[in-house]
Amino acid sequence: MSDDAPKTPVRPSRLPRAARPFLESQYRILMGALTLSLFGAGMWLVAVVWQVIELDGGPIELSIVATGSAVGLVAAVLFGGVAADRIPQRRIMVAVEATKTASIATGAVLALTGTLEIWHLALISFVLGVADGFFYPAYSALLPGILPADQLLVANGVEGMLRPVIMQAAGPAVASAAISAFSPGLTFALVASSQLLAVIGLSLMKPTPLRSTRGEAVPQHPVMLVLKDMRDGFVYMVKTPWLLGTLVFACLLILVIMGPIEVLLPFAVKDQANGGPEGFALALAAFGIGGAAGSMLVASVRLPRRYLTIMNLAWGVGCLPLAIIGYTSQLWLMVIALFIVGFTFSAGSVIWGTLLQRRVPAALLGRVSSLDFFVSLALMPISMAIAGPIGLAIGLGPAFLIAGVIPTFLAIGAILLFRMHRDELEHPLDASTEHAGQAEAAAS
Repeated sequence: MSDDAPKTPVRPSRLPRAARPFLESQYRILMGALTLSLFGAGMWLVAVVWQVIELDGGPIELSIVATGSAVGLVAAVLFGGVAADRIPQRRIMVAVEATKTASIATGAVLALTGTLEIWHLALISFVLGVADGFFYPAYSALLPGILPADQLLVANGVEGMLRPVIMQAAGPAVASAAISAFSPGLTFALVASSQLLAVIGLSLMKPTPLRSTRGEAVPQHPVMLVLKDMRDGFVYMVKTPWLLGTLVFACLLILVIMGPIEVLLPFAVKDQANGGPEGFALALAAFGIGGAAGSMLVASVRLPRRYLTIMNLAWGVGCLPLAIIGYTSQLWLMVIALFIVGFTFSAGSVIWGTLLQRRVPAALLGRVSSLDFFVSLALMPISMAIAGPIGLAIGLGPAFLIAGVIPTFLAIGAILLFRMHRDELEHPLDASTEHAGQAEAAAS
């Protein structure tokens, strides 16, 4: 056959489901930029910890830096959701990545010149937290503008796989090697380079028009519109027991576990297991790989009949391995524990994402998703701030024991108090209940 003969085009139906979104060039560019951004974030996770340690910092100093990121994220996320509905999302994402590039590059210069201080890292972390608060709402709003509706679930699954593999495995692995060979400051420069490439990638995307056509019958001040939208979302949350109960549980769960994982884990690896950057990167990779495995498993089977019970128990009981971390000197035990925690967390998160899409009315889904992000992370800054002092006061062992055991009781309490075990049977999520969200909207 002649090489000039026309080739038969590949039909989307013949491609694996996971590959179909990549036929769209805009999506390919977006995923490339997102991968670079996540890769930079993963390197930052390790580099900032060892930069704090290089500055003779301990758990309290790392708490200060981590709290900056958490405060920035929580403070910005609701405004990020509003901006994503009002400003072209690609423009927001380019601005965000450019801001991250400049901030981390500044940190690299300060570190390499020997003038970096802890408060610089806290300020940079705050800026990065604010940036993330604007990035992810914009990303979520942009995706439906470049892909057909029947490919959104697959695209969200791809993003769910990228996050643990790239941010919690690949990025930390490269950062640990760079720190061992050079320094945390030079690793900051690598992070900034990755973010800069993400800026270039996003700039190559074609402008995508806003999908929002929201109009108001009576002209109102923009601030009043924002407040009204937020109020409606809060009202729906409070009137919907399964939603309110899950968010209350998630809020308390983050308070109990996030500080120990983000602030105390590096010192458990360093002081108990005599590990360095490579050991910490391995621990993060275990959490990420476990998350990827959990996402794959749940995404490949049918939604369980007891979806609310299983989801909350996965989050609660799944934390029990954390109790091992504070009492072992074996890095491999920490790795196994974090793999299990990552697995159960991602498994529950896949169910949660599907639950929101199936049971929340479409007209409220954006606001409820924003509230989910905001409410569940509201106590994260406090968790970051108190983890260091608590770890020093009672020791790493008791701190991780509390983080491992308390979530189980919180999960059981939420299930029983908000009657989730009855609600899930009254609202089965099968093919015959495709419009359950609309029915709940009418009922509420």
